Amino acid sequence: MNKVDVETLYLKENGDIPNNPDLPLILYRGSLVDLENQCADQFKKNNWTNSWQNGVFDYHHYHSNTHEVLGVVSGEATITFGGENGEKVDVKKGDAVVIPAGVGHKRESASSDFQVVGAYPNGVDHDLKTGDPNERDALETIQFVPFPETDPIFGGDGPLIEIWSNVNRGS
Repeated sequence: MNKVDVETLYLKENGDIPNNPDLPLILYRGSLVDLENQCADQFKKNNWTNSWQNGVFDYHHYHSNTHEVLGVVSGEATITFGGENGEKVDVKKGDAVVIPAGVGHKRESASSDFQVVGAYPNGVDHDLKTGDPNERDALETIQFVPFPETDPIFGGDGPLIEIWSNVNRGS
């Protein structure tokens, strides 16, 4: 595998999107360059399962009960992470993003061939939250989502494990 650039984004509560009070979003630039056609298999090998392939919704949403990985297998897009006033991030084929539970994401624009493979640690069946005021109890759920046992791309000793294991939850 090629050398991978790792970026982190800490996203605070943003209007109707709770984000994650402790865990940063992790962006792996170029991590899938050799794996586009085997992206779901790589995730599965590292116990991130219940995978699917498609695009990213064009509205703000988040999952309160699980973390999510998105691997860009074709095209490019701009995705806003963190809600209305969040961070716009450009992603392209070969990139991957680990989205902590509670972090909002929305596709702003994309090439016509944009596709991602998504998966969840231990194959959790994710919920779908949109920031409705009746969903505010989701914050309690978010704080208790367990850490994944493996990095979705690199396994037991990947950047995710190193970065998230140094986080003090609930501080």
